[in-house]
Order: sequence, then C-alpha cells, then structure tokens
Amino acid sequence: MIFKQVFDRKSSTYTYFIASAKGREALIIDPVIENVQTYIEILNELNLKLVKVIDTHIHADHVTGASKLKMETNCATVMGQNSPADTVDIKVKDGEILKIDNLEIKALYTPGHTSDSYSFLMGKCLFSGDTLLINGTGRTDFQNGNSKEAYNSIFNRLLKLPEETLLYPGHDYNGKKVSTIGKEKKFNPRLQVKNADEYAQIMSNLNLSKPEQIDNNVNRNIKLGAN
Repeated sequence: MIFKQVFDRKSSTYTYFIASAKGREALIIDPVIENVQTYIEILNELNLKLVKVIDTHIHADHVTGASKLKMETNCATVMGQNSPADTVDIKVKDGEILKIDNLEIKALYTPGHTSDSYSFLMGKCLFSGDTLLINGTGRTDFQNGNSKEAYNSIFNRLLKLPEETLLYPGHDYNGKKVSTIGKEKKFNPRLQVKNADEYAQIMSNLNLSKPEQIDNNVNRNIKLGAN
C-alpha cells in the first residue's frame, strides 16, 4: 500500500495520500489549495490516478484544494452527508464504505468540532480530521460546534476503536505525526474527564483566538475552494 502524509506549514494541516499500489487508483484526504501542484507532482511521480478527494469537514483555517484537484484530475469530491457544500459529488452517510481498488474506507459521523465533521477509518488507521488530535481535540466554538456532541463523538465512537488503532489527525502544531487510540486515552489531557459536562467546561475555557480569514475560508470551502 502507498501512504503519504504531507504537511502544510501555514495552517499546520496534514493531507493524506492513499493508494493500494504504484500505478493504481488513489484518494487524498484534506487537501490545501496552495499545495495542489505538489500533490499533482506526487501523483505523477507514483503514476497514481486520483479518483476521490475527501474533506473531513468545512475547514476554517485553510481553503480546500478539492475543487482545483477535480479540475486537474477529474476526480470525484467526497464529504459527509451533513456538509452544507452543495457541489460535492458524493455525500457519504455514517457507516458507508468507500472503495479504492481493494481498499475500504468507512465514514464515521463525528460532529462536535463542526456540525458536519466526519472521520474516516481504513483498517487500523483512523483519519480523524479535527475531531480528535494528538494530545488535544478540535475546538467547538464556531460552525455549529457543540462540546457535548464532540464528547459523544470522541468517547462513544472513536475511543471505542481498538487501542492499537493508529490516529492520523487533521492538524498538529507540535511536529507529531501519528498516535494511537490507546495513547490518547491515557495521555491526552482533554480526555481525562468523567463526563460530558466536565469536557464542556474545559472547552468553554480555552480562550482561543478566532482563525485568520475564517469567514473567507468557510465561504470558499462551502464551494469546495472555488472563488
């Protein structure tokens, strides 16, 4: 299997390439528009045919490269069925399976960071978007975010996965690339709570600044990055 993790320094976003083998079909998760040419070069280098591009949710901190990749490669765009983006080619339901060659990726509806947040599970690899991060979790104070929904998504869905499941987040701000569900259960400071009320209390006191260009980014991402 081919697996590549590409980091965008400006937004600290991870983009993921997945394919069964060189010369085969591929998908990309959470592309950043400024890096589309780099993605095309990687696809050409590995002789991959991009067939699907997934956004885990409507991003606030960067513009998606989904629309541009579709123009360049004629791939299909994919989001969860709760997405407000009307131009998405494929909207997947909770539990639905996407297939790329002999690979299967399962969509998991994990709202809380935003109301349209999805995670994607491929075998022992979880692509958690902004729902669950390494030593952190996605903020819940905009885009219909909800701390108690986030608690349910994390504790009653993602943390129920086997502890050896590899966690690949949508962002990391400290140079970490991968964790496991087991490590996050034990060491993630936001997960050391007894109930949803305690978690909501933590999230309501983060005092995080508003992302730069959030309004522009969200408006463009509803159109999959198109102007």
